[in-house]
Amino acid sequence: MTQLSFHSPVGDLTLSEEDGMIVSLDWGWSPFSQETTFLKAAKQQIDGYFDGLNPDFTLPLKADGSVFQKRVWQEIINISYGKTKTYGEVAEIIGSHPRAVGMACGLNPIPLLIPCHRIMGKSGKLTGYSGGDGIITKEFLLQMERATC
Repeated sequence: MTQLSFHSPVGDLTLSEEDGMIVSLDWGWSPFSQETTFLKAAKQQIDGYFDGLNPDFTLPLKADGSVFQKRVWQEIINISYGKTKTYGEVAEIIGSHPRAVGMACGLNPIPLLIPCHRIMGKSGKLTGYSGGDGIITKEFLLQMERATC
């Protein structure tokens, strides 16, 4: 696994890749950071996102998880920049329960690229976020995207 750490508006981030696919995005700095052509291109897309360029991430992702988690994460990927859905809306689409969707969000190994910050509680209420400073980071990302609830 190769990793690249970099600074961002939400703190230091570390991207990890295996076999040409992003497998994780973590908050913090890796002492094993190494720039590769692939990770440099991935960082450029993330930098574009933070610059407000509304990028369409084109990075190949390999998120390890259960079949259910992968269904949730795929549905989250389908939420456009600047838009949100509730846990209940995602649950209804995949035939599940909002709490199970929330659990899958909390286990998302590739936040930002699998944009679980776009998932809200009932009536657009901000709820938990596993990245960075939690709800503060989620609120920052949604405001940056000028998200509509």
